[in-house]
Amino acid sequence: MLTHEHVQTARDFLEASDREFADGDYLQASEKLWGAAAHALMAAMQERGWSGTSHRSLAFSAERLTREYDDPAIRAGFVAADRFHRNFCHDFMEDYDFDMGRPIVRDFVERVLALE
Repeated sequence: MLTHEHVQTARDFLEASDREFADGDYLQASEKLWGAAAHALMAAMQERGWSGTSHRSLAFSAERLTREYDDPAIRAGFVAADRFHRNFCHDFMEDYDFDMGRPIVRDFVERVLALE
């Protein structure tokens, strides 16, 4: 069972991201999507006894989960989430990036939260 705190935070960030996108604040929405992905990963990491909260440890854990479950969608979801994180800092994404990337990150969060 994944840690409730991280699971709830991931879900809360997904909802907040939807609100921010609807309000037109794409930078905050981008950061909320990244937060959802990061908290989903931290829940999975904590469940497995993996330590770390750095960006590097999150990326490494996403790769470990990709191999463990033989599921390339986990890697793709992390890459998409990381792109939103970078967008928050550099504001470079276009409308089509948001349209294509949001469902990938949402799928990633749900996929990681469903892991056992």
